[in-house]
Amino acid sequence: MQYKRILLKLSGEALMGKRQYGIDPDRLDEYAQEIKQVTSKGVQEAIVIGGGNIFRGVSGASRGMDRVQGDHMGMLATVINGLALQSALEDNDIPTRLQSAIKINEVAEPFIRRRAIRHLEKGRVVIFGGGTGNPYFTTDSAAVLRAIEINADVILKGTRVDGIYSSDPEKSDSATKFDYISFDEVIKKGLKVMDTTAFTLSQENELPIIVFDMNTKGNLLKVISGENIGTKVNL
Repeated sequence: MQYKRILLKLSGEALMGKRQYGIDPDRLDEYAQEIKQVTSKGVQEAIVIGGGNIFRGVSGASRGMDRVQGDHMGMLATVINGLALQSALEDNDIPTRLQSAIKINEVAEPFIRRRAIRHLEKGRVVIFGGGTGNPYFTTDSAAVLRAIEINADVILKGTRVDGIYSSDPEKSDSATKFDYISFDEVIKKGLKVMDTTAFTLSQENELPIIVFDMNTKGNLLKVISGENIGTKVNL
């Protein structure tokens, strides 16, 4: 395997499947099977999921809600998604732990770095919920932060698009895909990979990012095996 310890970032919207909102059990099971393929190869895997399928703090604030309150609601949404994914993984016989950045001890462990690393070393998938535990920070930022803390080899950002393009491939026929691109080029070209805080943190810590299509069966294993899937962002 190309990577021994990874952090997989999934958007909350990815869990909707073909639904307009909420969680699609079939999509959850598909993801669980993809993750099982990877863990069966001995790869240590941590996961961060967004909460946009349930609630997004920024959109709540745009409609007059207090931003801090909205972000706290978004954090809880990520815990709900984490519980759903944990259930799907355990249904597929994958040992899993859910850790939360906000105290919710009845349903999730508190985030403790050393404990998270120990779980990974024992072959458990660790899901990080609750974002960073602070308002004004996205789950992209949480993903990069946790990846650095657990000494992950790479961040894998699973999306519905098969990589990074020069423009939106769903809107422009002339969009061209990058196989490899540097952090500096992404900034220069104004490409939207992650939010600025997350992207800068990843660059400063020399942590590569691979953006790939999570919805194509077998892609996760191909990425970890080193196949040229998606787009790799590196120094």
